Amino acid sequence: MKTSLINRQKNHPVQLRNLQKLTDWLGSKLAEKSAPECWSEVSVVLIDDEGITQTNREYFSKNRPTDVISFRYDPVPGEDDLLSGDLIVNVDRAVQEGTTRGNVDRELALYIAHGFDHLSGADDDTPENRKKMRATETAWLRS
Repeated sequence: MKTSLINRQKNHPVQLRNLQKLTDWLGSKLAEKSAPECWSEVSVVLIDDEGITQTNREYFSKNRPTDVISFRYDPVPGEDDLLSGDLIVNVDRAVQEGTTRGNVDRELALYIAHGFDHLSGADDDTPENRKKMRATETAWLRS
């Protein structure tokens, strides 16, 4: 699976080389968790509060920032039977929350892992599901 990392925010410096390594590794975890479904590509777009608010409003009618938004695309009929996806990750939120919690890099990594977990089909619609997702994401990041 190919992972692409695109930095569209300018508010905070990020370590793109390290984040690319992380996204590549999380892509392999997504492939394992999603098997037998196969993935072709996941794009990770780093964005700010303003950009993610616009996306949240456009797609979900929510006029507020959030941490990460994931889009999973099913295979196109008649083409390769491969999934693809986009993750929109809010760096402003990661810096704000990470500063409060004591580790901005870990917070940003957690948002990216959370997005990959959503792409696998996981949902955080209930307290139990949120707990399961957090356990998966924490295990991935510990590895």
